[in-house]
Amino acid sequence: MGQGAVGLAGVLGLAGVLGLAGAQPAGPPPLLLDPGRTVPPGGEAQSHGRDLDCWEVRKHNSSEWCRFIRSNPDCRLDGGFLNYLEGVFCTFPPRLLPLAVTLYALWLLYLFVILGVTAEKFFCPNLSAISTNLRLSHNVAGVTFLAFGNGAPDVFSAVVAFSNPRTAGLAIGAVFGAGVFVTTVVAGGIALVKPFTAASRPFLRDVIFYMLAVFLTFLVLYFGRITLGEALGYLGLYIFYVLTVVLCTWIHRWQRGDGPGPPGAWEPGKAHASRTPAVLGSPSTAPSSPLLFPTEMPTDAEEPESSGTNSGDYGEEYRPLLPSREPSLRILTTALSPLDCRKWRRKPWYWRLFKVLKVPVELVLLLTVPVVDPDKDDLNWKRPLNCLHIVTSPLLCILTLKSGTYGLYQIQGVFPVWGLVTLVGSVLAIIIFITTSNEEPPKYHCVFAFLGFLASAMWINAAATELVNILRTLGIIFQLSNTVLGLTLLAWGNSIGDTFSDLTMARQGYPRMAFSACFGGIIFNILVGVGLGCLLQMTSSQLVVKLEPDSLLVWVLAGALGLSLVFSFVWVPAQCFQLGKAYGICLILYYLAFLCVALLTEFRVIRLSAA
Repeated sequence: MGQGAVGLAGVLGLAGVLGLAGAQPAGPPPLLLDPGRTVPPGGEAQSHGRDLDCWEVRKHNSSEWCRFIRSNPDCRLDGGFLNYLEGVFCTFPPRLLPLAVTLYALWLLYLFVILGVTAEKFFCPNLSAISTNLRLSHNVAGVTFLAFGNGAPDVFSAVVAFSNPRTAGLAIGAVFGAGVFVTTVVAGGIALVKPFTAASRPFLRDVIFYMLAVFLTFLVLYFGRITLGEALGYLGLYIFYVLTVVLCTWIHRWQRGDGPGPPGAWEPGKAHASRTPAVLGSPSTAPSSPLLFPTEMPTDAEEPESSGTNSGDYGEEYRPLLPSREPSLRILTTALSPLDCRKWRRKPWYWRLFKVLKVPVELVLLLTVPVVDPDKDDLNWKRPLNCLHIVTSPLLCILTLKSGTYGLYQIQGVFPVWGLVTLVGSVLAIIIFITTSNEEPPKYHCVFAFLGFLASAMWINAAATELVNILRTLGIIFQLSNTVLGLTLLAWGNSIGDTFSDLTMARQGYPRMAFSACFGGIIFNILVGVGLGCLLQMTSSQLVVKLEPDSLLVWVLAGALGLSLVFSFVWVPAQCFQLGKAYGICLILYYLAFLCVALLTEFRVIRLSAA
């Protein structure tokens, strides 16, 4: 239990450092976060001295758009590599605005692909290796490291959005919007696909903690500020949740006389087996480990084949009879190949099309992010590639930190930081290459898991920063608030992976775990996303972050999430935890009604002030 707390503290501390990567001074007041519209509901411009809200650009003549964007400080996009506002209002002529929006929408979808691939194939495996190396129990690792891996896109998006007062509404909308979506559409879809009996104690525990988190956020929005104690309270509540999960699991096993339980999922060579339905579906595992499912279940269609019987059938055919030593160049080229020719021939056309889209991302990630795999005999040790990672991974970290500001800094005005990092990394790579062999990983190979965790986290942070900036740009183009963009596009994009994996698991006959994941996995996102995001904005001189929900939409969002949880909290026990199609239909209809009310509120058809 102590190791789990230390591991969680380490992850949160590292996430804090990464969250600061996208944060830049936003001007006075520094800690004012506006979860509502960037302009008042009536559409009038707020005046900040002589500055106008960037949302006002569409009210000007098209010939003045570029000058307005470049001269208005409110139109700065902090922390990103691309200036999307200047691109759409300056680079593209006004008549080509639809083309610019189309290109931005395609890039937005590709950013979600980058987030998904990075989290699934690089971030989560390294977290699994770290938890294995630290010898954490499967419950502690599930609700700390692996929950962080599963919710990485959501948490990083929230932290990046909170780093700028103009995009704070995205964080509120995304965290609450994803909560409403997962607890209604996904949970309802599971009940429709496979009626089942829910695990009573894990369900009640997770819903109660979730309602506490929503109530805490509601109070924060009501009082209009979050103090240091309240921000720490978010993180403390999550730590208390982790301890509760561990304690409940221990009590449950003690009552059943199972002892400490098999450590299988976290022992080297057994992690892949733990991801298969045969192990995850065991009665003793499902109720006690609700968070293991969303993190460990592969969302890519190719993953089950690589760990199931099919891979063995095809792999034995190509396995050499006698062991041979491959040259380093061959190992490097094979390790950098994201395509499997045998698998490519067996897959349908739509899988191939999606794979082609992912190949550039996977190739760049393979070049810059090491992956330690405890399931393999060699722990995925690729000497030439891992030596290359000693150079590329630190170089990636400094060039993505604050959009390369630190990496391009010149020491004494002469030697750039990136040059120093490259030089030191090259020396270390040469030493490791000389002192190791291709066949056996070194004793310090576990260090590459931490390096891979850091590098993949920087990739996720960079993609999340671009995601937030492009969503803010789309909001300015269509004159939509950040909150509605968060609860729709950002929430849907971050939840689509969980949706497919949960529904697939339910169709395979494991609806209890999928349902537990809906309420258990997202607790991490709201507690750590809001708590850490606000905590990073506090300074030693100002320990209060002000929240000003100018829009009624924020209250609609918070109320909808609270009501959905209360509905499930009452309905499920009332039906003796027997969930069928009626429950699923009610949840989906509830989400559609919520979406209609949210959009009507956004377009000011529903107004609180008019009453």
